[in-house]
Amino acid sequence: MPGSEIYERFMALHTRDGGLVMPNAWDGLSALLLADAGFEAIGTSSAAIAATLGRLDGRHEITRDEHLAHARLLARLTGLPVNGDFEDGYGDTADDVAATVEAAVHAGLAGIGVEDTSGDPEQPIRDFDDAVDRVRGAVAASKGRIVVTGRTDNFIQGRPDLDDTIRRLTAFAEAGADVVYAPFPPDLDALVAIVTAVAPTPVNVLVSPSDKVLTVTELQQAGVKRISLGPLLYTHAMKAVDEAAKALLAGDLASATTGMDFTRVSELLTRGRN
Repeated sequence: MPGSEIYERFMALHTRDGGLVMPNAWDGLSALLLADAGFEAIGTSSAAIAATLGRLDGRHEITRDEHLAHARLLARLTGLPVNGDFEDGYGDTADDVAATVEAAVHAGLAGIGVEDTSGDPEQPIRDFDDAVDRVRGAVAASKGRIVVTGRTDNFIQGRPDLDDTIRRLTAFAEAGADVVYAPFPPDLDALVAIVTAVAPTPVNVLVSPSDKVLTVTELQQAGVKRISLGPLLYTHAMKAVDEAAKALLAGDLASATTGMDFTRVSELLTRGRN
């Protein structure tokens, strides 16, 4: 699908009434399950990808090429628009981010996220001007071919500064980001303040504000246009594995083997290959 066509298809989901729920897959089968359930778009999760490879998220331990190959797989199997959770855009400069966006377009992605993170635990959030410049570089490279999400990780990096978060998101929107995003604002009031400040730019929310898990309807009523789950579907599945492993160690074979029938797995994989 040409870049401009998939951009328009994906962007339309953000601008319609209610927006979209965009769950994040971590492998081919999880992507097929989400598509089969009826979701209209899916995302990658940098944290889930890293975990499946035994690596840490946010430390540049997953390469751009690895993430691109993963995203291409999800898109090929499902035929859905795929949003790439591409950490800081894979590079030190705005030009590096632009190159990542160009590569994502050629890989057939529908969207890409660019965070203001640095990969440096000592100084995890980039300076304001640097962060905005990187989003500006991503937008310039997108040329209307891929949805660009500008993201600040203030709240999850120990910087609970709502004013700075709004300043960053507003600047990302003014730089041309199609969507903006700040994971886990402290409460609904903070979320509404963000939505109001950046309007009409669509806002993504990771599950909910940090104080309470809301319903999809409640988030939509607050003005949210996209709801993602990050690695939380993955960790939900891993909790089931953890519980099954403990049951197995205790000798309970029945409780450890009550999962999905592999016939359904084969059916989904066959469908994805066709």
